[in-house]
Amino acid sequence: MTKTFTSSKPTQQFNGTTSYVATSDLKLAVNAALKLQRPLLIKGEPGTGKTMLAEEVASALKMPLVQWHIKSTTKAQQGLYEYDAVSRLRDSQLGDDKVQNIANYIVKGVLWQAFDADEQTVLLIDEIDKADIEFPNDLLREIDRMEFYVYETRELVKAKHRPLVIITSNNEKELPDAFLRRCFFHYIAFPDALTMQQIVDVHHPNIKKDLLAAALRSFYEIRSIPGIKKKPSTSELIDWLKLLMSEDLPPEALRGEKDQSILPPLHGALLKNEQDVSLFERLMMMNRNNR
Repeated sequence: MTKTFTSSKPTQQFNGTTSYVATSDLKLAVNAALKLQRPLLIKGEPGTGKTMLAEEVASALKMPLVQWHIKSTTKAQQGLYEYDAVSRLRDSQLGDDKVQNIANYIVKGVLWQAFDADEQTVLLIDEIDKADIEFPNDLLREIDRMEFYVYETRELVKAKHRPLVIITSNNEKELPDAFLRRCFFHYIAFPDALTMQQIVDVHHPNIKKDLLAAALRSFYEIRSIPGIKKKPSTSELIDWLKLLMSEDLPPEALRGEKDQSILPPLHGALLKNEQDVSLFERLMMMNRNNR
């Protein structure tokens, strides 16, 4: 059973920030996780702002952010603590007195840091699907009960304040059902053109309207190509627009006129492998031949 952690301050609400465009459904998901005291599992395409969400929630709620970026080699135990036996052996060979206290060789992990904080934190577990399939199950008890046991020092570590746990996944592999049951889930759908325009306004408020319209049209055309391996993401669009603005390119350069290149200018910001570039070129050529 999940423990209830009391707090002297009322439950806070996330209402978005000036630097992050959050849909009403996403804000509702964050606030539901806060209310239920459950981890918030965020899925979505790479580049849709999953990691940035944790940063913005921490900023908006004025909570410290503790981050754990998962790799393929990451083990759940590393998030709790690690026993540095090598250093202890070296110190014993050198006759260092601190070897008598094994606690000197316990390295606190990210979860321990979040549990030990004097105020509520936002704990980001980023790209959990990169790890081994057993990784989420290995954290079930610790995330559910907000405590774990340190066998070397015979110490029970309990969270002073239950952190808001935000877990991101790129959906590269399925997560265990037992883990999913403990989470509040939200999928960040890829932004439509109107939402994307709001996102662009945050990053490039001075962009020319006609340039933005032409760029968005080209961007969504590329994303809609059947068979494309790597669809350009929101972050890649932001980078591309920055380049277009710095080069002061006119909107006509993006409209595929007959005297223009069949590829959009500076397309390397959007298309990231040769197969997609080749596919785009073939489709554009076929469209021209059919005119």
